Amino acid sequence: MKRTVSGKGDSKSSGSLHKPPRRKRSRPAFVLCVSNEGCDDLELRKVYRVLPDRVAAKDGYVRVIDESGEDHLYPAKNFVAVALPESAAKSLALCNRDDG
Repeated sequence: MKRTVSGKGDSKSSGSLHKPPRRKRSRPAFVLCVSNEGCDDLELRKVYRVLPDRVAAKDGYVRVIDESGEDHLYPAKNFVAVALPESAAKSLALCNRDDG
């Protein structure tokens, strides 16, 4: 005889086999420089890797890895977010990583 599940939803179990949801590993974010006014170290039409910085974002800034290879804050209005194919994102992330 088959056991059936009650549709009432009042079934309780003392032991749970549910695992917490796994965090999805986020891909690096990238932005395209559309303005470099007041920021001589940014190149127009260049793609930059973004590092997460919630405090900076609240203040209207974005943290990017610039030409020096280090991360600096710039006005978010100077950039637009771009979605890259996974292979391009991996390649740019490797080029911009800090080896030191």
